[in-house]
Amino acid sequence: MDRGIWATWYDLPAEGREEALAWIHEIYIPQMLSRPEILWGAHLQCETRESRKEHHATRPRLLRPPDTVPIGNDYLLIFGAPTAHAFFDPSPKEMEEVESAEGKEVLGRRLNTRMCVFTEVARVDGPEVGERAPDLTPGPIVQLGSFTPKDEESEEALCAWFTKWRLPTQEKMAGCIGARKLVSVCGWAKHAIMYEFVSMELTRKNFYGHDNQFPDKREWTDRIVTNVAHAPNSPSLGTRIWPPI
Repeated sequence: MDRGIWATWYDLPAEGREEALAWIHEIYIPQMLSRPEILWGAHLQCETRESRKEHHATRPRLLRPPDTVPIGNDYLLIFGAPTAHAFFDPSPKEMEEVESAEGKEVLGRRLNTRMCVFTEVARVDGPEVGERAPDLTPGPIVQLGSFTPKDEESEEALCAWFTKWRLPTQEKMAGCIGARKLVSVCGWAKHAIMYEFVSMELTRKNFYGHDNQFPDKREWTDRIVTNVAHAPNSPSLGTRIWPPI
């Protein structure tokens, strides 16, 4: 199974963007997938929070991450492996050090780069799980939120909320392929949640605002959100651009 996730958020300048994306899709990702311990790769172009305001449930956010946490969110590159340890032999830094001169130059164009390596602690399959590729590549639409609770009490409440409410809702939500709860072994965020959907239309129709149908659950969700600091621009909502949909 693919219980290890390496996620990298970053921005790209407009100049040379298409050239950089072509190298990432044609050279970098296939090169990574040639390693037997890497099971799949997915590259996503993310929406801005501004473009999601109409559909995103408004939540109070009282906590902010440290200013040192990079804000990249234009693209999200994800790789899956059997375990998180697969990404440390070699480590991301060691992999970059042995890149070709061209590779180092292209990767060096990335701005505001943030990285986390996660291990999966729980997953559920949604009604559309059959839409996931046989090689386990995530679906066409992925939302990945990453965050750190303010204290131990808040963390316990967060875990209970995911266990009792958020993950079970995905098992019945139309358009959902699945969801997995993650914890970080490397990177600023302590926790993460990764959702997969078949289309942006169904994501907006069924996922956003779902809690509003249940006032008691909406109140519960608001209490949880006020006690966690999300990474900048989290959750990231992206459309898969590699492999092409």
